[in-house]
Formats: sequence, C-alpha cells, structure tokens
Amino acid sequence: MDIKGKFRNFIVNSKHVLNISYRPTHEEFNRSAKVIVIGILIIGFLGFIIGLIISLFTS
Repeated sequence: MDIKGKFRNFIVNSKHVLNISYRPTHEEFNRSAKVIVIGILIIGFLGFIIGLIISLFTS
C-alpha cells in the first residue's frame, strides 16, 4: 500500500474511533479517577516495601 493509501486508511480509522467514542459522564470520570489513583498508590506502596526489604538485606 502506498503512502496516500495508508494516510487515507488512517483518516478513515480515526473518524471511526471518534464516531464511536463518547464523553464520559461525571460519575464515570470520578470512578475512573479513583481507580487510577488507588492503582498508583498500591504500586507506589509495593515499590516502597520492596525497596525497604532490599535495603534491609543489602546493608
């Protein structure tokens, strides 16, 4: 496929994604934000615990 065909295909696919997407409601946005923050906190806590354990064994 040539460059023009790939670009045209990209534009068509982009329009399709925009047509099927929607703006989340306030409730959906808040729920997503809470899940993301909780996930970041859990990963940070696990990283802290792992770093603490490693520092105890290597000192």
